[in-house]
Amino acid sequence: MIIKPHYRNRNKPRTFQEPAASTDQASEAASPRNSSHEDKSPAEKNHSNSVKIHVFLAHAGIASRRKAEEMVVNGLIRINGKKAEVGQRVLPQKDKIEVEGKVISQDEPNATFLMYKPVGVVSTTDDELNRQTVVEFLKRKVTKDNPNEQFPRLYPVGRLDKDSEGLMVLTNDGDLTHKLTHPSFEVPKTYRVFVDAQPTELALNHLRRGVKLVEGYTAPAEVSVIEFKDQQHPQAEIEITIHEGRNQQVRRMFRRVGYEVVRLIRTSMGPWNLDMLEKAPYRQLTDEEVHSVL
Repeated sequence: MIIKPHYRNRNKPRTFQEPAASTDQASEAASPRNSSHEDKSPAEKNHSNSVKIHVFLAHAGIASRRKAEEMVVNGLIRINGKKAEVGQRVLPQKDKIEVEGKVISQDEPNATFLMYKPVGVVSTTDDELNRQTVVEFLKRKVTKDNPNEQFPRLYPVGRLDKDSEGLMVLTNDGDLTHKLTHPSFEVPKTYRVFVDAQPTELALNHLRRGVKLVEGYTAPAEVSVIEFKDQQHPQAEIEITIHEGRNQQVRRMFRRVGYEVVRLIRTSMGPWNLDMLEKAPYRQLTDEEVHSVL
């Protein structure tokens, strides 16, 4: 298998919009004096080619815009050797942008992979405890199959905790990351959940309506029973689909109604599911499969 970059359709509308120009700016832009790009000052040209740092990071696949702003606030982003500020604009083709010491560029072609995350692997790009990350796991698998291909810089979309397993998406496509993680898109995520006892119908209905967590009520969920064991084996298998992405949300929802999750498998995310892997540890998505989401 060859690692194939996917390129976004440049004629497709962008998924973000810059702030609308003021009336004065609009009138100036429409005047003959400003109609030619050659008439613009160097500062004006730079501003028109620049983007805000959190937008650049999102489109580079580093994180969602909100998370990118948090990274700026926490001092993890540097621009030309200096700590970035929230709202600061950058010129992607000129400025040196670093994330935790690593230089970021948007010149690298987009690539997106599905993978099966095993239990014990953490859903981050690096880990201070030296635990194996999903990026390291995938890189080892891909480079073994494609020793002559350069492995792209990828970032996990969303999280699965260390003790959970199943489908994960890794990409360097910021638009895709935004579409899959922003709450406004309500991307469905389905999990196969094994709990320590047979939930009552009352508990199942509670999950369906939404339960109260520390940060507030969860949105309604789709819940169905896959299998109830017998009295000697009280464990139950439940399928649940949620449209949010809170930290360890499924485990906390079941704990809230009185049951402990003993095994959790994510089976689908958006239009993609584990069947697409065909029992392989990973698979690279095609351009068409990525663009169907965008």
